[in-house]
Amino acid sequence: MPGRMFTGGRVKLQRLFEMTPAELAFRGRQHLTRTVDRLVTPLGTASPTCRFEAFDGDLTFQRMTLLLENADPETVGAQLQKRFAQIAPSRFFAGANEPGIAAHIATHCVEARMRIIDSADAVCRDEFDILGYGRLSFGSPVNWQLDAVSGQHIAPAHGSRIKYLANEEVGDSKVVWELNRHQWLLDLGQAWRFTGDERYAEAFARLVRHWMKLNSPGFGMNWSSSLEVAIRIISWCWALNLFRGAAAFTPELFLRMLAWIQAHARYVERNLSRYFSPNTHLTGEALGLFYAGTLLPELEGAKRWQDLGHRILIEELDRQVLPGGVYFEQSTRYQYYTVDMYLHFLILAERNQVAVPASVKSCVRQMVEFLRELRRPDGTVPQIGDADGGWLLPLVRREPGDFRGLFSTAAVLLGDPQLAWAAAELAPETQWLLGSHAVKSSSLRGAVSPPQDEVRCFREGGYVVMRSGWDGRAHQMIFDTGPLGCGVSGGHGHADLLSVQCSAFGENFLVDPGTFCYTADEAWRK
Repeated sequence: MPGRMFTGGRVKLQRLFEMTPAELAFRGRQHLTRTVDRLVTPLGTASPTCRFEAFDGDLTFQRMTLLLENADPETVGAQLQKRFAQIAPSRFFAGANEPGIAAHIATHCVEARMRIIDSADAVCRDEFDILGYGRLSFGSPVNWQLDAVSGQHIAPAHGSRIKYLANEEVGDSKVVWELNRHQWLLDLGQAWRFTGDERYAEAFARLVRHWMKLNSPGFGMNWSSSLEVAIRIISWCWALNLFRGAAAFTPELFLRMLAWIQAHARYVERNLSRYFSPNTHLTGEALGLFYAGTLLPELEGAKRWQDLGHRILIEELDRQVLPGGVYFEQSTRYQYYTVDMYLHFLILAERNQVAVPASVKSCVRQMVEFLRELRRPDGTVPQIGDADGGWLLPLVRREPGDFRGLFSTAAVLLGDPQLAWAAAELAPETQWLLGSHAVKSSSLRGAVSPPQDEVRCFREGGYVVMRSGWDGRAHQMIFDTGPLGCGVSGGHGHADLLSVQCSAFGENFLVDPGTFCYTADEAWRK
């Protein structure tokens, strides 16, 4: 053991000498911030409060802050909630606010509606669909610090002190994080929109209140990763919109959620993964900031969050996407993840007249077209490289190789009938994101198969795709001829150089089985 400790210390020292002055300064500021947070705010005592600033010269929100300071939260909450109901529909995704979209999905996507209602009913019983494990119970009331698979409970501590990859201390961190991403709010919100049943809104209010009571900002497993905090921002922003008008969504709860979203955004802003995981962690965090800053511009700091998220998302696209549209981590699932983030970014930016360079949409198009080239004759996309089983926004829960929702949204947003062919149908996700525009889209009605190229070579990305055609009985072969993964970390690329995947007469014969496990067992993962 001493030898291993010495080796580990030597590696850390070597890494320290490799850091640039900019990285050292950045990490130093982050460490100082976390230390101050840990010392100034004792465990369990933090209860965030909202602060507003004048928005577009309107001093209303500064007066709201004064009302809050004079202990009148009920009045403030009611005024804000009323104003939000009037303004938010123009700021957020069209389908989340257009009154006819839920009914259209319920009528035309019956199977998806039934699955969502089934999942929402389970959440009402405190049972959650997590990472393919099926319905997991974390106790009732929910134990937010429990890995329900291993039974491991995580001891209370500041998030910066939790070793979330130490299985003996925390169990499988992915299970805990997945629960605390609060993506089950989407099941409840959609179910409420489909049925009007207040049970779903009451479950939302009960669970969110309970979570806020037990997860003080900065403390616990659920504040140990900035990406998880950012994804929770996204889930809560959707909840603010999906539950508008629900009796259980009181002004008091609305105001508290605003304060907590503000606390989440401040945390992400101070703890960006610029050097630790400058990949989907960083872009996911940037998207969370862009969400909060765009939907809630009246919050103090919102313009800064929007600008920061906007800048990072544009800068990182050039760094993380290789020529030809291949994502630099050599993983189809992480390519999906990245495209999904940028579709959300483009839609939100367009809804709010936020300028985005044309090169962003062009790059996203290339990334989706690459995934279309990998699409097998049976309609699935192969698992190449890593996959953690997570989603940015699971409006519909799909099998890992089912990319139809992504192709559908990209087809409508980019006006591309060839991507519409890959989608095969208008997906529910597209309707929630783009509303009636998606329902009326000519791109989906005019779907055409891509032109026949027997060989496509993605030289910089390291893939060659051969196919006999685009029909369901076609032959296809995929060669991996590229690097292990990105230069920063090979963590999501596999040692699969020169591997071959083959489909014949539409059936998959040689396949990449994907990831055996993600964080639960280090030995098996290696």
